[in-house]
Amino acid sequence: MTDAEFDDAVNDALDSLPDELMSRLDNVVVLVEDEHPTEDLLGLYEGVALTERFEYSGHLPDVIHIYRLPILDLAEDEHDARREIAVTVAHEIGHHFGIDDERLHELGFG
Repeated sequence: MTDAEFDDAVNDALDSLPDELMSRLDNVVVLVEDEHPTEDLLGLYEGVALTERFEYSGHLPDVIHIYRLPILDLAEDEHDARREIAVTVAHEIGHHFGIDDERLHELGFG
């Protein structure tokens, strides 16, 4: 999978999420990077979850990182990579909404 194909798969994953969910994203950016500098992660949410925002004005955007190389290493083929990208994107967006890892795993986004 080329870098451009990976980026397209991330965009497809975002486009596949319900409009009601996407319309509630607030001050968040999604970045594709090769890998986390110190940990073996598929994705990472950095920010203040919507459930924790009380005095929030002036904050920089939350960032969802999607890590290309670990996902591609895990995937057996392009179809598998696209599925893992979709799960990872949904998982990290779940964190933006304040959902913890345990609940995301129960929902099938682990």
